[in-house]
Amino acid sequence: MSNIYDNEKFFDEYSKMNRSKYGLNGAGEWEQLKKILPNLKNKTMLDLGSGYGWHSFYAAENGANSVLGIDSSDKMLAIAKQKNKFNNVEFKKIDINNLNSMNAKFDLVFSSLALHYVEDFEKVVANVQTLLNPNGEFIFSVEHPIFTSEGTEQWTLNEDGSIKNFPVDRYFDESVRETNFWETPVIKYHRTLETYIETLIKNGFIIQHLVEPTPPDSMLDIPGMKDEFRRPMMMILSARKL
Repeated sequence: MSNIYDNEKFFDEYSKMNRSKYGLNGAGEWEQLKKILPNLKNKTMLDLGSGYGWHSFYAAENGANSVLGIDSSDKMLAIAKQKNKFNNVEFKKIDINNLNSMNAKFDLVFSSLALHYVEDFEKVVANVQTLLNPNGEFIFSVEHPIFTSEGTEQWTLNEDGSIKNFPVDRYFDESVRETNFWETPVIKYHRTLETYIETLIKNGFIIQHLVEPTPPDSMLDIPGMKDEFRRPMMMILSARKL
């Protein structure tokens, strides 16, 4: 996974986002995501690309037996460790690409908006399958294939600066995309919806949920948030190990 979050300028801008300042309450997808989470009581959870640790802390607050959050960003890990008030939550520097180095077992493997930074999605899925206990669940969010396909991830504008539409192009070209976020080049990997789902099925998972989240009513006063109803920005997949 890219260490773009260790870029000083990029991380500084990320820290100003609502999801950074307000945690899960600042994440537009959270209300729909939490509805498909399993009962976390006495569960063991692995949080891939744990970031500030918000999801790890939520699991601990809701009865998880133990939580391991992994990330490859030193800056993210420093914040998560600083915020951690739980004895049963631990954060380690482990790259998502190196899950085969782990020998623990988990009831839930979770990931929030991290897997579109990973080049070999199938390798990650195969490794997650081996890390899960029987009937364990793999739940993750990624940027939606419609959002990543064209590459720029930007609206096209009318001459007066108003939004015209959102471009969808090169959908079936599953290759690297270089976007520009906060004036910083960011490398991501585009995949089709078919690839996400079929890779899970091929590696011994049953699809439980596919959610294309929209902002809750409480966020609609935030500038630009209503435009999120014009195209999906992210999707959430829930799958259970056979």
